[in-house]
Amino acid sequence: MRVLIIAAAIVLSGCSSLNPMSWFTPYQMDIPQGNYVTQDAVAKLKPGMTRSQVRFLLGTPLLTDAFHSNRWDYKYRLVRAGKPAEDKLLTVFFDGDAMTRVEGEALPAERAILPADASAPAQQSKAQ
Repeated sequence: MRVLIIAAAIVLSGCSSLNPMSWFTPYQMDIPQGNYVTQDAVAKLKPGMTRSQVRFLLGTPLLTDAFHSNRWDYKYRLVRAGKPAEDKLLTVFFDGDAMTRVEGEALPAERAILPADASAPAQQSKAQ
């Protein structure tokens, strides 16, 4: 009888659904890495802007390639517990000191951008 109980305990200990340690998992932090570039910042870019103006809007690029000095890469990676990593890459191209184009994708804006006339009612009520 003891042999059956010991055998059953060994068999059941192998089941992950019955293992109490599978119920308790340690906390895993979200790990953001790279440049957090939003769509509203990218919308402010205009062709012909200088490198310093682009750096002011987007920040210092994470990657500057010595072999491709006419291009800046803004890479962003977010690792969340139990989810696939989220990767974004935005590339800004230059011709000399002037920006020519932007390729890739940026992150969504943190807050919704209000239309230009949305603040008009608030300004009118102050004037009255």
